[in-house]
Formats: sequence, structure tokens, C-alpha cells
Amino acid sequence: MMKVVTGKEAISQIKDEDTVAVGGFTTTNLPLELFNALRDSFTETGKPKDLTMIQPAGQSGGKGVGFDLLGIEGLIKKFIFTHSGLAPQTSELIMNNKIIAYCFPQGVISQLFRSIAAERPYLITHTGLHTFVDPRIEGGKVNDITKEEEDLVELVEYEGKEYLLYKTLPVDFALIRGTTADQKGNISMEKEGVTLEDLAIAQATKNSGGTVAVQVEKVVEEPLPSRSVEIPEILVDYVVEATKPEYSQQTVNIDYDPAISGEKRIPSPKVEPKPLNERKIIGRRGAMELESGAVINLGIGMATEVADVAMEENIYEEFTLTVESGVIGGVPLSFLDFGVGVNYDALIDQPYQFDFYQGGGLNLAFLGMAQADEKGNVNVSKFGGRFAGCGGFIDITQNAKKVVFCGTFTTKGLEVEVKDGELKILEEGSIKKLVKDVEHITFSGEYARERGQEIMYVTERGVFRLGEDGLVLEEIAPGINLEEDILDKMDFSPKVPTKLKTMDEKIFKEPKMGIKPK
Repeated sequence: MMKVVTGKEAISQIKDEDTVAVGGFTTTNLPLELFNALRDSFTETGKPKDLTMIQPAGQSGGKGVGFDLLGIEGLIKKFIFTHSGLAPQTSELIMNNKIIAYCFPQGVISQLFRSIAAERPYLITHTGLHTFVDPRIEGGKVNDITKEEEDLVELVEYEGKEYLLYKTLPVDFALIRGTTADQKGNISMEKEGVTLEDLAIAQATKNSGGTVAVQVEKVVEEPLPSRSVEIPEILVDYVVEATKPEYSQQTVNIDYDPAISGEKRIPSPKVEPKPLNERKIIGRRGAMELESGAVINLGIGMATEVADVAMEENIYEEFTLTVESGVIGGVPLSFLDFGVGVNYDALIDQPYQFDFYQGGGLNLAFLGMAQADEKGNVNVSKFGGRFAGCGGFIDITQNAKKVVFCGTFTTKGLEVEVKDGELKILEEGSIKKLVKDVEHITFSGEYARERGQEIMYVTERGVFRLGEDGLVLEEIAPGINLEEDILDKMDFSPKVPTKLKTMDEKIFKEPKMGIKPK
């Protein structure tokens, strides 16, 4: 029977060394009342301690924001996660070998809860092969202390094909969030911008013999309409009402917008043309790859420039954008609001979105790159002395039919000028991004060739394509010197055709380009 309790009372039921699953995505749908109660309990009493935390998505927005509230030594012993790039305290624990840390693809962890709920011993998929998740490389073990721990992923073969087998594990406690609870404990999510895998987490926890605590904005007297219930009362043990309005915010930046929760549509936002700099150059060249009628995923960071250009060029309605969180259509939001959108056509649970992605449903994906190497491998997970993780990057890049990686040629201090239709490098970045071997393999060029994917690498000064033997430079920006500005700034020599194309001159001029999707 469901009980309405305080956050402190709910957290008091978590025992030392329990396995705890938590819901949320970036800064949306986070059970902040429960996060704060867990942090306070540990800092005040030292309990619960040595928890195993399972996190199916990055759930932070900076130091001490969201899940990063729990980045305290001793509270967490083992961390099974997908992204910690916006959780600096947690990332520091990982890099300093203070916690055992396994990083797996976001879609895999999201789907893993369904396997746990069904008491399956493992989840089998091709996703993660030939990346740092592959046991032939690191097996998802991202620091030294974890290398001595058990393997949670195995390489197997079935009917002549390789797969990865991800082991399931029982869940003792779940911390998730809805909007409203009725007296029986049924949970609706009418003000949430996503539904994620909260239902699957609850099912997995209950079928493991565990306990489910759900944060809500309010508890109502009348029964909830049946079709509005996302998490039925049979899965709920404790309901916790949020004690502060900010604990129920849709994102860290947005208190409540009915357009985000799909309750209404709003006029399309007017887009002011952005300055013609290296980011817009990359966005424009990427946007030239857009396809009419395509189903597309846009990553966070540099890839969002493609969406900005599409809005400016008024071609946004000619394709369908999706977000791995479950948003289909409309306009996805970015950075700390990443994961939600407005004016979308549909919202589905995250595991189903990844089913679609992993089965090849994406025609095209645009994602960032921290490093790329001569084999076509890309790293976005570990660089600059910190561990960010993969998020949904592996699920998306391994399975989209075409992938366009977007990023500047160098970083840290890069300054450029666009003048008279030409690109000039005023100050070169101090860190090369095209290196002999990437520090961490988040994307495998070799596996992409094996699967027949079309792969491009778009920078402000040149465009590369994945060829049979590695990267091929196909286009160069006007005003750029091949030797000085490209080849000398790389740690390897790409193939360069005799007749090297010049990037479209309209990219480097102020007026709209008149881009037409293919």
C-alpha cells in the first residue's frame, strides 16, 4: 500500500550497499526532493553509504546541480552510468579512482531496465562493439580501480555475428518523478517534458523485490483518469511531495511551460541570424547534408548549429528532428534544457526511442567531436583530463545511416575572421583535434565501414569523408592554405585528391544561402 512520506522518510529506507536506480535527463524530470534528501542524510549521518547507482542518462547541469548533488565520496561505491560531462564533482570521483565506474551507452542502460523487469539475465545487442565499451578494449571500465572489478559486458557470437551481452542486476530502490499522485498511488506526468524509462525502472525495482519512491508536485483526492496514469499504483511504495517549487521545475531554466509538456503549441520562434563565425560555417556546411523527409537526431553542442541554420533558412519543416529522450518532431531545446522540446508531434518512452534508433530508424545524425583520428575514430567521452561519458552517442552514431560529425579544426584559443568570402585564421587553437589516435574510442571508423555507413567530418576549414583506408579531405575553405592551415595542424596525413573541391562560397557570405534539402 502506497504511503505519502517526506523525502527524509523515504531515503531512510535505503540501506548501505543498496543498488539504486534514478530517473531524469540532463536537468528535466529529476527527483530533486529525493536527491537533496539523500545528500542530506549522508552528510548528516553517514548513511546510506557505499551505494551502487544506476543512471540511464546524464542528469546534471553543472557543479552541485541535479545528480551532481550526490557526487560525494563514500555515498557512492559503484556507478553504472552513461554521461557525467555536466557533473564535475561526480566526474572528479571517477577520474581520481574514488568510485568504481562503468560507462555504457545510454540506450543500453535505458533498455536494460526492461530486461531486469522481465528477469532476463542479460541484454544482447550490437551497440557498443569496437568502442571503449567492447571488452576487447575497456569493457566500459573507465578508471583504474574498475579494471580489477567484474566484467559487466561480454563479447558473444550468434549465427556468425558478434554481439555484446550486458548483464542485468537487481535494483533495490528507485528514485523517480511524476507530476501528480492520487490516493492509491497512481502517478501521472502531465507537466513533465519527458517520460523516459520511469515505468521500466519502477517495474524492474518491484520485480527485484525493491522499493519505489516517486516525487510528485501534488497529491489529489480524486482518482486520476486512467489514460493519464504513467506509473500504476501497484509499482509505487512511497510518494513524496516536493517541498520547494524549484524541485518541480521542468528544467533548471524553466519553471513551467505547457509547450514543453505538450499541452499546447506555440508560434514558431523567430530566429535572428547569428554572426558569421566558425560555428555558423560548420552549421551551414552541415545543413547542406539535410535530406527532405529524413528522420534526424541532433546532438548537443556544435551540432545544434545545424538546427539554427535550418531555422534561418526556413527549411525546418522539411524533415523530422528527434531527441533520444523520446521527443519526435518539433523544436528540441539545447544545453541545460536538452532533452525536451516544443511543438513536437509525439513523445514516447526513451527505451522505445532507442529501439528505433538501434534498429536503423535514423536517416541522418549530426553530432560533435572532441577528437578524430586517421582511422576515422571519434572521441567525445574522455579528454582534457576529465571523463564525460558517451550518453546516447554510441547508440546514435553506430546505427544512423549517415553521420555528420561537426567540430572546429582546433580548440582552445581559436579565432577566425570571415572577410570578402574567405576564411582567415587569426589565432590558431592550441589543441589539435585531428590526432594520430584518439584518446578514447566512442565511435569506430572501422566498424562504420563494415556496416556501410556514410560518415562525414565537417570543420570550419575543411570537410573530410571516411574512406576505405581512413580520412579523405574532400573540401577546403576559400582563403585556407592546405599545408599551413590543415596538414600542418594534423597529426596524420589524410588522403588528398588531386582536384580538391572548394567549400561552397555562399557559406562564407552574410546573406542566406538558399539551402534546399536533398
